[in-house]
Amino acid sequence: MRPRARALVATVGLALPAAAGPMPPPIEESAREPVKYVGTEQVDKRFHHGGLRHAVGVHHYQVHRANRRHPPEGGDVGWTYSHAPMLAHWRGRFYVQYLSNLKEEHNPPGRTLLASSEDGRSWTAPQVVFPVYPLPEIRRGEWIVAEGTAAVMHQRMGFYVAPNGRLLTLGFYGYCPTPRLGPNDGQGLGRVVREVLADGSFGPIYFIRYNRHAGWNEGNTRHPLYTSSPDPGFVAACEALLADKLMTLQWWEEDRAKDGFYALDPPVATRALSFFHRPDRVVVALWKAQWSALSADEGKTWTPVVRSPTLRMSGAKVWGQRTEDGRYALVYNHSATRRNRFPMTVVTGDDGHRFDQMLLLSGEVPPLRFQGIHKDEGLQYFRGIAEGNGDPPGSHLWVTYSMGKEDIWLSRTRVPIQGRVEEPVSETFDAARNASDLERWNLHVPQWAPVAVVDGAAGKGRALELRDEEPYDYAQAARAFPESRQPEVSFRVMQRQVGHAFLEVEVQGPRSERPMRLRFDPEWLSLDQEKVDPDPVRIAPGRWIAVALRLDTDAQTYDLAVDGAWVRRGIPFAQRADTLERVVFRTGPWRGDVDAAIVDGEPETPGLFVEDRPGADEKTAPSVFLIDDVRAGKPLR
Repeated sequence: MRPRARALVATVGLALPAAAGPMPPPIEESAREPVKYVGTEQVDKRFHHGGLRHAVGVHHYQVHRANRRHPPEGGDVGWTYSHAPMLAHWRGRFYVQYLSNLKEEHNPPGRTLLASSEDGRSWTAPQVVFPVYPLPEIRRGEWIVAEGTAAVMHQRMGFYVAPNGRLLTLGFYGYCPTPRLGPNDGQGLGRVVREVLADGSFGPIYFIRYNRHAGWNEGNTRHPLYTSSPDPGFVAACEALLADKLMTLQWWEEDRAKDGFYALDPPVATRALSFFHRPDRVVVALWKAQWSALSADEGKTWTPVVRSPTLRMSGAKVWGQRTEDGRYALVYNHSATRRNRFPMTVVTGDDGHRFDQMLLLSGEVPPLRFQGIHKDEGLQYFRGIAEGNGDPPGSHLWVTYSMGKEDIWLSRTRVPIQGRVEEPVSETFDAARNASDLERWNLHVPQWAPVAVVDGAAGKGRALELRDEEPYDYAQAARAFPESRQPEVSFRVMQRQVGHAFLEVEVQGPRSERPMRLRFDPEWLSLDQEKVDPDPVRIAPGRWIAVALRLDTDAQTYDLAVDGAWVRRGIPFAQRADTLERVVFRTGPWRGDVDAAIVDGEPETPGLFVEDRPGADEKTAPSVFLIDDVRAGKPLR
């Protein structure tokens, strides 16, 4: 232990304020492994979902869908590399900031955009908040960056709600002599800031900190220092941020100055800081690649930065925070290979030190649509709302992330975070105003495949609507029921319109085991995986179809009833399942199996010269399905 850290635990670590509930080990003990996964669950590399039990009540909403021909952010051509989102909640709205390059990582031009939402479901079109920045000529060793080359942006912090109520958004202008020499190595220009105003507009752009040690200052950059602003409230907000050693420690990676501004000079490998306070008010710092440390004095001094061997991470970010129920959660890619950026997992604990109960937040991995280097498949770079940056109403864990470094998403997880339900399902949707009210449903909602609660056919009650115009993704709604060996599941379906997508329904096991599948074609209801045996059942389009299932995991068979008549009995399971606990409605085929090349350790993403997927910029012929009267469950016997 370094002398400064030893002095810290000796003088501060034993004199911390008391807190109710379980307490973590003393700082001198927990500093050896600041966060620790004590559970036995591990992911199965054969599946995007990792073979994990699903957390109950997780909604995923697409914030931004990359589109080259029809850019939602405006302009002549859409930028298809979108990554590193940040999240805040301010004055009743969610704000997501993300950086963007034309088509791939670390290749200019680069810029940063911002979108907002009142409810987390419907988002404004992204606006460019930090535009393209032309560089002067830069000579760096054997590399020369030509004058006029655009900067590349890179930031690990996006928002700051100041004590005076101002909302700041921040970015960092760097450059890449080559894609391998990143913009976060301490040689970039500096950190820029501007105010987000309540009417949705933005204040002027200023530098809040130049990389003076790399030669950048007021004389050779395009934006003035924040101190030149005529707005004293804005200046005060910037000063408060500069004095906050926890918040500004997130800047270290791009800055790397040795001028004493940073209280910690961590190992070079530590990147993408997130932090939270334990019950004893000790700060837990988390970085990529399992690095962590502790501080008992709000980030002024730190214990040694060490690796946590029980967290199996890839090169992506980890997010940690205290949840509404007073417990703690870590969200990250618990990786079977330490390379793949899926599944999206959460572990929870009581004391901010020990974490258990690994659950799946999502294993959805739609295909990449656009060419580009360094575009890892999967859900990655998780970021929640940092302490002080807002507290949305309700009891949820909100996390933003990028999908394949193309699209930006937001997830909402019901708190307390649980993996089971105890009550049978009886859902008519009549009491739901919109999809946000479906607290115990799990939703996957692309912009072009929305899930909504709407008026039913002929104005009778309410129903769940799955609409799909998305060529490379699908809408999905899943509902957990009490784990059972012989559950009964029933529901009604109306195919209002059948275009590109078809409705599939599965009853799954706790770890996404798939013993059966139904597929609704316009005039046929097909059964099972291969659609060969048993024969499909004829159905009438454009009207409600009542479906009932009796499943028996002892016999490994199921029965099917349509409109009250049992039309097929004793259908063998296509895959063994010892228990069942989820009914899944999906507007597309299963895609949860990992490609063999990934399992064998080959690169997870297509090569450089793979072409863009055809039709990725255009909507397909719409499909619309209504679902109602969902009933499921029988207690486990």
